[in-house]
Amino acid sequence: MCVRFIMYSQPGEQDDIISEVMRSALTKRFKESGAPVLTSGEIRPTNVVPVIAPDKKGGRAVFPMRWGFRIPGRSLIVNARTETASVRPTFRDPWRQHRCAIPSSAYIEWQHLTDPDGRKKTGDKYSIHPAAEPVTWLCGLYRIEEGFPVFTVLTREPSESVRHIHDRMPLILPGDIIDDWIDPGKKAEDLLGYAVTDLVLDRM
Repeated sequence: MCVRFIMYSQPGEQDDIISEVMRSALTKRFKESGAPVLTSGEIRPTNVVPVIAPDKKGGRAVFPMRWGFRIPGRSLIVNARTETASVRPTFRDPWRQHRCAIPSSAYIEWQHLTDPDGRKKTGDKYSIHPAAEPVTWLCGLYRIEEGFPVFTVLTREPSESVRHIHDRMPLILPGDIIDDWIDPGKKAEDLLGYAVTDLVLDRM
């Protein structure tokens, strides 16, 4: 699962993304609603952050989006499983038509441990990022709620590099696949094989 990630201002692509989102009229609307766009620090569900998605012409653009789908009578949905997103009613349309990518510096996970008596407990906190990618591209789905875009982060089975930490991890794609990922003309299933699995873990 993924319920935290980190954003740092870095020269290059991430700075360009931040500059673009701060010029957005939608950023002003979010701020006026009491939800300013965050561009650094530890990001939590309900926060608003820069997200990559197609514009009306199908080109790559940056939009502020709030983290989490809200469904009446249910908890905030911040993650969706890649294995079932294509068939679950909440996610199947976004899976086909509304995919997005969330630029981050790393995602955060707590080690999940089991005591000898079988009780679950939480261990160390880790910052996790690709070994060979400058940006940690978290892949997600988005939709519109009450006039504002919102997103959820897709998760998958863990790679060997993080399996000892948790039994899920976010879907992370390399930077050169992101344009295909957000393109509704491409099939998401065809892109899952590009997932980044070589990850670096830093104890926080």
